[in-house]
Amino acid sequence: MAKLIIVSNRLPVKLQEKEGELQFKTSEGGLATGLGSIYKEGDNLWIGWPGKVVEEADKQQQIIKELQKESMFPVFLTEAEIKEYYEGFSNETLWPTFHYFSQYAVYDQQFWETYKNANQKFCDEIVKHAGPDDTIWVHDYQLLLLPSMLREKLPDCTIGFFQHIPFPSYEVFRLLPWRKELLEGMLGSDLVGFHTYDDMRHFLSSVNRLVGYGSMHGWINTGTRSLLVDSFPMGIDYEKYAQTAVSEEVAKRERIYRSNLKAEKLIISIDRLDYSKGIPQRLDAFEKFLEKYPEFHDKVTLVMLVVPSRDEVEKYKELKEEVDEMVGRINGKYSHIDWNPIQYFYRSYPLETLSAFYRMADIALVTPMRDGMNLVCKEYVASKHDQTGVLILSEMAGASKELSDALLINPNDIDQMVEALHQALTMPVEEQKVHMTSMQETIKRYNIHHWVSMFMDRLSYVKIKQLSMATTYLDSATFQELTDSYVSASSRLFFLEYDGALVDYTNRPLMANPSEELIELLDRLGSDPKNRVVVVSSREKDNMEEWLGHLNIDIIAEHGVWIKQKNAGWQTVLSLMDDWKSDIRLILELYVDRTPGSFIEEKDYSLVWHYRKVETGLGELRARELVSHLNFLATNSNLQVLDGQMAVEVKAQEINKGKAASYWLGKYPHEFVLAVGDDWGDEDVFKAMPREAYTVKIGNGSSVAKYHLDTCQEARWMLSKLLRHSSSEQATDAMMTGS
Repeated sequence: MAKLIIVSNRLPVKLQEKEGELQFKTSEGGLATGLGSIYKEGDNLWIGWPGKVVEEADKQQQIIKELQKESMFPVFLTEAEIKEYYEGFSNETLWPTFHYFSQYAVYDQQFWETYKNANQKFCDEIVKHAGPDDTIWVHDYQLLLLPSMLREKLPDCTIGFFQHIPFPSYEVFRLLPWRKELLEGMLGSDLVGFHTYDDMRHFLSSVNRLVGYGSMHGWINTGTRSLLVDSFPMGIDYEKYAQTAVSEEVAKRERIYRSNLKAEKLIISIDRLDYSKGIPQRLDAFEKFLEKYPEFHDKVTLVMLVVPSRDEVEKYKELKEEVDEMVGRINGKYSHIDWNPIQYFYRSYPLETLSAFYRMADIALVTPMRDGMNLVCKEYVASKHDQTGVLILSEMAGASKELSDALLINPNDIDQMVEALHQALTMPVEEQKVHMTSMQETIKRYNIHHWVSMFMDRLSYVKIKQLSMATTYLDSATFQELTDSYVSASSRLFFLEYDGALVDYTNRPLMANPSEELIELLDRLGSDPKNRVVVVSSREKDNMEEWLGHLNIDIIAEHGVWIKQKNAGWQTVLSLMDDWKSDIRLILELYVDRTPGSFIEEKDYSLVWHYRKVETGLGELRARELVSHLNFLATNSNLQVLDGQMAVEVKAQEINKGKAASYWLGKYPHEFVLAVGDDWGDEDVFKAMPREAYTVKIGNGSSVAKYHLDTCQEARWMLSKLLRHSSSEQATDAMMTGS
């Protein structure tokens, strides 16, 4: 039975040791909650670090045995790996870069080497347990290299990857010395997920400009396989927080806390100690609020809970000192015997305590400088059983895309935060309820279980789509079958794409003239009375006439605008207009002006913008812009935009190679049909072929073709070998006739 393997840096339990006894404490994290039931179903399992360095072999075996009972398997990391892979590269290189604090990033080659080795260690453990039909779901920035490592070892596995932190813009991401390797690691996945569309867009841009792969509607074609990039906003376990909030235990705690806090209004702030959370800016805003609105003295208290995190690291130690100093200064300035403006707690709390604070708080102040999602704001909303309260939320948190009923602020705009506090504290209860009810409906529907379901359903869809577009390599057994069919047929049709299938692409299109070897091959193929050979091309007819017009073959030029049958002149299948070209040419010329090395090729009924000679990355970027621009213009016109091999072509909608190929299929009898093409423009030819035809794509990309070969050389070899079989057949016929 196929199973699901969940992989994260940490297991959903934390290993502790007390008085020599090993204990496992269940994690309260959102991921552990969302996937808690799934990984225990059937043969499913979860692989990750158990949270403690264990080097003794006997203890490791004991841990493996205990975790296995709960469908978990550990990856044991050494002290050095924790320091260099986790604390080092993951949290001192990737974390600051991905949160737009690149000035804090450490670029250490040893950290990188250990990061690679740790990812390989995870891969090795997964391979022990994974079968070819299994689904592997990898989580977060600590394991960016893992998908491609798994793809190499388990090429048929279904691999999903989800990043829980932001993905930065190309301008920030490219600062990383190992940027390309990280992207290639993620591209080993079948589905790459992010919280927001912005993160998805930044990732696609980086892939395009650093690796050179374009995308269409989130699909990336690497040349050998296709994968999808999509956004999946993560939710919380709504019912868990809603039910906890109305429990007797939480009500009891709320009564105790209220008796100790005399203020009429409470503002809650809950964060892990991290520079991405905007804690100093929040304190600065609260201080300015007290200065500007003295009428709220004695009436409002900010309850600030800061959860300890990496405070032994210098940057975090400095942040802790800054927060301590600011809290002390503000309290020293405004407090008196009955009122402290800030109640500050530096520790972690159980869910019941947090729930009591959520219930009590009139305002939740959630203002990170940058956050992938931020679940605190959703937990606050779910806990407001009476639908009162106001959420002040940073635009830089992923959750802001869903919770538009919150007061959205720019965390760098201190004055805006001050005014948001005043607006929240004076908002009528009825207005509060309208906004809170709306937000509760949203997070109730899009909860953690919905997130899991959406990701897994999308991953299944991607795999089905891949399989429907997968091609099989044309191996010796298939070639023998093809040869037998060829030899026994009395009438044969060949559709052979010129560029990319018979000859390799060149930087200068007119330099791709046929070699003497290819001329001889086509001449011999076309001279067989049983064969009808059609060379298909997007090139101009004059170009194809010059190169191949003297041969005993037929030609389709300019995507099917022009056709030429042997011993006849050129003719058009359709009556076409080209009055659109002047307007489109102006746009293409603009892109030539902006893109050194690009140029325009004009054909009778199409225009082509070439970028083979453009700087890598820039050409692809301009092509994406141009395709988007032209598609917008083509929406209400009879034009089609083709994003081909280092070129963008615009042509009339009714023209395609498949329609032209259908002309031959309808006119000439055929017991054997072979079509060879290479790019998505040739997909129309493949689609036009009869079911029994042999269709071959050059390159292992997605295609409706049945088979694929890797290179033009292999395609020519295949045709040459068919000719040899044909010669053998003719020799045999001659001998039989002579006898």
